[in-house]
Amino acid sequence: MAKNLGVNILLDVYGALLTDRQRVTLELYYGDDFSLGEISQETGITRQGVLNCIHKAEKKLFELETKLGLIRKFRDLQDDIDKLEGLILQSEMTNRAVLAQIDETMVEIKGKI
Repeated sequence: MAKNLGVNILLDVYGALLTDRQRVTLELYYGDDFSLGEISQETGITRQGVLNCIHKAEKKLFELETKLGLIRKFRDLQDDIDKLEGLILQSEMTNRAVLAQIDETMVEIKGKI
């Protein structure tokens, strides 16, 4: 099990904006569940260097989300889609053509996510 799902999500979204060392270190630590010692052996940097790299990379990921808000925007959009789906399910529409058009629109919106 990954140590921190939030960092993994941030890494998926913003990982390309980190340095190679930061990205690899976080992938090993959070994705592959390596210890600091294992990462040190794998990368050739000291355990303290690994720890410093992890802290700097995490800070950068959280700053990127604060500034850009891509994950927040995605979650807000998903919430809006869920609300729309709930309203459709609750409605008593009987016009199948309208329902089919709504379904097509929902598929298109979800395809953009």
